[in-house]
Amino acid sequence: MAVDLQKVKELRERTNSGFLDCKTALEENNNDIEASIKWLQQKGIIKAAKKSSRIAAEGIVRAYVNNNVAVLFELNSETDFVAKNKLFLEFADKLQEFLVKTSFKNIDDLLNKKLDGLSIDDYCKDLTAKIGEKISLRRVEKYEAKSGEIVAGYTHANNRVASIVFAKGNKVEDLRHIAMHITALNPSYIFETDIPKSILTKITNEIAKSPKLVNKPEKIQQSIKEGMLRKEFNDLGVLMYQPYVMDDSKTVGKFLSEISLELKCAKRFEVGEGIEKKTVDFASEVAEQMNSK
Repeated sequence: MAVDLQKVKELRERTNSGFLDCKTALEENNNDIEASIKWLQQKGIIKAAKKSSRIAAEGIVRAYVNNNVAVLFELNSETDFVAKNKLFLEFADKLQEFLVKTSFKNIDDLLNKKLDGLSIDDYCKDLTAKIGEKISLRRVEKYEAKSGEIVAGYTHANNRVASIVFAKGNKVEDLRHIAMHITALNPSYIFETDIPKSILTKITNEIAKSPKLVNKPEKIQQSIKEGMLRKEFNDLGVLMYQPYVMDDSKTVGKFLSEISLELKCAKRFEVGEGIEKKTVDFASEVAEQMNSK
């Protein structure tokens, strides 16, 4: 029977098997995808190791706050389509509850922790087998507030970018707005102290040579330098010097000072940032495999 090439492509993407193997499987199973997957499994063609080598650069990020604990995590899939899968989202819901209650040192330690009798790593592998795409928990941040401290978080509606923040003070809703600001504007640095020394030195040296300072009294020069430095920090993307998204008449730093909130740290995740995505040319891949036979 004639094989549906679109199904060959889908089967290839779901199993990472070769073109000819997928074509044969569909021929043997009347173009039935699920039956073809079972056939490939029985023939030993699908290798779990192959799935583990795939690039999972899509998925979701989520900020979740429960009382005094905030977690931020990235759960990856290979395609944006699977990021909307019911099983995938049910796992994300379970995971966020698990993360706020579980202590862990780092991502490797976390992957060995058990959820519903399975390690997180094995849970991802089990989900990979069920869904047909590589599922992985890439990274997690967690802030826990003590007395006099608060946490907040914000997840954008597209579930592709989110932030959590940690501060001293008691204005939780205002802190959540700061998380929204960070999510939207993506500052390069939180504080000026986060700027690399080489960049800071370059900025201050350039300001010191500015023609605006020529023949000005020392006090005026200092005021000009401070103004130029504030502008440079804003242009560089330092959070505390950015116009506040809820009231751009003041900077984030000024707003926090006015409401007596002392920001301690913040973290922002965006889906797939830093991952080199692989581009697959299906036509070239088919031709290559045909020529190799």
